[in-house]
Amino acid sequence: MKIDGTPYRSIWVDETDHWSVRIIDQTKLPWAIDIVRLTTMESVAHAIKAMLVRGAPLIGASAAYGVALAMRADSSDAALAQAVTVLGATRPTAINLRWALARMAAKLQPLGGSARAAAAYVEAALICDEDVATNQAIGRHGLPLIEARAATKTVNVLTHCNAGWIATVDWGTALAPIYMAHDAGIDIHVWVEETRPRNQGASLTAWELGKHGVKHTVISDNAGGHMMQRGDVDLVIVGTDRVTRNGDVANKIGTYLKALAARDNGVPFWVALPSSTIDWTIADGLSDIPIEERAATEVTTMTGRALDGSIATIRVVPKDSPAANPAFDVTPARLVSGLITERGLCAANETALREMFHDLA
Repeated sequence: MKIDGTPYRSIWVDETDHWSVRIIDQTKLPWAIDIVRLTTMESVAHAIKAMLVRGAPLIGASAAYGVALAMRADSSDAALAQAVTVLGATRPTAINLRWALARMAAKLQPLGGSARAAAAYVEAALICDEDVATNQAIGRHGLPLIEARAATKTVNVLTHCNAGWIATVDWGTALAPIYMAHDAGIDIHVWVEETRPRNQGASLTAWELGKHGVKHTVISDNAGGHMMQRGDVDLVIVGTDRVTRNGDVANKIGTYLKALAARDNGVPFWVALPSSTIDWTIADGLSDIPIEERAATEVTTMTGRALDGSIATIRVVPKDSPAANPAFDVTPARLVSGLITERGLCAANETALREMFHDLA
């Protein structure tokens, strides 16, 4: 995708030294495009935990490069095990993190120490390239859902959080069909929910849609159901951080409420994901998916541009009020119209998932 006409991926190896890793610091968006250089496994772990990088596919790709940096510094078995442990502890909900680390470990463990660093960079690059191809395929398979509604009207899609190109290596998951529809000349408009408490919709989705020229309107999280009741939403497309084998979906907090509103108003509710986001080891998302509890300050404070142009963080609740901050919720499979994957559209149930991904289940 492009920023002001310049193509970017969300993570890449430095073109000058050919070993350090570059990312866009997403905590600075949309106010500044700050390119950060990562040189150690620990710096990658911090970037994931502090959400300089976020989005399940990008978290996995970043962790893969974290392993590569670790192997460049020390290619021993102990260093490999430590890298997998440290990086694996950064975020608990997104399954792509553990998928990428398991893939890196499986690739590197049989190799001698001296060969590990080079192989780690190759494998991390392969994970990134595969992610781009996967997301393009998700876009192609999701595009007909938009085309089917585009004959005589603007297609209004509602999305929650950010599942665009900066949540992946490129293209995105939920936004990939939207970008392809826009590029094909379809009249499409996106309702962008702000996504409290970190405002990934308002700060990230709105930013990247705007940079690509896609029509969009930012709304408060609580306005989504109202828009559906008025008939202003044709379909909902969201991403996900983990899908169980029976089709339960963990996504950014607030997704469950959108699924309930969609069901009540007859609006299709689709979830876009790569197969690496499927957790085949669990069936019940409500009881088995770990839900990350993040810092209360994400709820009690907000950061934005003040009227004088400065960037400021302000407190928005009484100073003595405590806050809870679950980062994700689980949408039961029964509320999901279907899954948009790199292999096609799939019902949200175990039979359909095993049939489509019989070689992975």
